[in-house]
Amino acid sequence: MSLPRFYQKIELSIDASVNLDKDASHHLCKVLRLKVEDEVVLFNGDGCNYLARISSTGKTVIVDIKSRHCVETKSPILIHLGQCISKNERMDFTIQKSVELGVHQITPLISERVQFRFDEKRKQKKLNHWRKIIISACEQSGRTDIPELNEPVPIEEWLDNEQTMTLLFDPNSQTRLKDLQTLSSVRILIGPEGGFSAEEITMAKQSVHYKAISLGPRILRTETAGLAIVSVLQSRFGDL
Repeated sequence: MSLPRFYQKIELSIDASVNLDKDASHHLCKVLRLKVEDEVVLFNGDGCNYLARISSTGKTVIVDIKSRHCVETKSPILIHLGQCISKNERMDFTIQKSVELGVHQITPLISERVQFRFDEKRKQKKLNHWRKIIISACEQSGRTDIPELNEPVPIEEWLDNEQTMTLLFDPNSQTRLKDLQTLSSVRILIGPEGGFSAEEITMAKQSVHYKAISLGPRILRTETAGLAIVSVLQSRFGDL
């Protein structure tokens, strides 16, 4: 049985005593019912897992770090997912599963047909919510690195900042993923519910590093498309 893993945004080192944050302390005591002398694994995104033993429980749990094991969980292909924001659970699902599949970076995108609009306060609330999903997915999947979550931006701004190949999926394209050469870094652009407008497709096609790829004759839902392409890219160029 694997040990529970907890992300802690602090420096970790062997022989150090660490006060776990409120959320981890609550989950450890109230949900998992762990006790003094039980062991857990901590990580902070530095590429290592830290084996720790519980020395004190309560509102704040204290653990003593016993050993460190560094493991490479970062994919050899750096995938930047540009995902147009979908509604509630669909966006949560896409973020969670893309982290499990090894994406390097996620940017929520605002396009013409994105139905979700929010002010600054609501944006920060959403970002905090999505970050928790990312951390939880890392804890569950064994990732020792933390994918970067960028602030939501309009699609045109994201396209303007391109520095590497950007894939847009077009059922009319004659190019398939199997036709691509070796990739070490790539951006994928996933449309919203309802798809891109004609103007947005034209704008994407005018981008310097744009490449249209077919995923076959079927139209995939927004929460399916990104995960399908990440899986194929990881299988061809990554570590799946």
